[in-house]
Amino acid sequence: MARLTRLRSALGPFDFTEAMSQLCEDITNRHEAFLHIDMAEVAVSFAQARSRVLHGLQAKLTPMRFENGALTWRRNGQIWTVQRLYLAKREMKYILTFYLPRFLDQSFQEKMVTVLHELYHISPKFDGDIRRFSGRCHVHTHSQQEYDGQMEVFAREYLAMRPPESLYSFLHCDFEELQKRHGDVVGVRIPIPKLIPVKNAARA
Repeated sequence: MARLTRLRSALGPFDFTEAMSQLCEDITNRHEAFLHIDMAEVAVSFAQARSRVLHGLQAKLTPMRFENGALTWRRNGQIWTVQRLYLAKREMKYILTFYLPRFLDQSFQEKMVTVLHELYHISPKFDGDIRRFSGRCHVHTHSQQEYDGQMEVFAREYLAMRPPESLYSFLHCDFEELQKRHGDVVGVRIPIPKLIPVKNAARA
């Protein structure tokens, strides 16, 4: 089982992963493009970016299954499985990780697009696999720019539905602003699960 650690502060810190979980819960309950997602089986995490530069990885979705939701994958004659992750005795199908402080230092629009970008990677079957497009570029279609353009449309549509501003207001702040307001920014850190040879799967 993957290990979970929670950072704590005695200063009434801002819980980033809790706030992001609530925002994603509302998005997946409100916008039709994301209704197939059950956030109770998506673990929200954060990781520390290696530098404060704005360019680089903002977030990533880790699927906990292989193609078509398979539990195992064969490569070069070896069968592999993925280390399991349980929260409150419920198995997670995905891990959604945000890289801080880099993610929070983007513009509000870029942050919304990033959230939707990662959620849209979740398979329409919600089977633990990613959404797969036809052709060689099965992750972002033939153009990531067009993919993100669609996420901008989804972001406008979501905000037009007038969700409670309290759910997304934290995205108007950068990392230092949240730190100054709350004393600290904390959250749940989840190590990326390992691939395990099936002969060793009993350890997962």
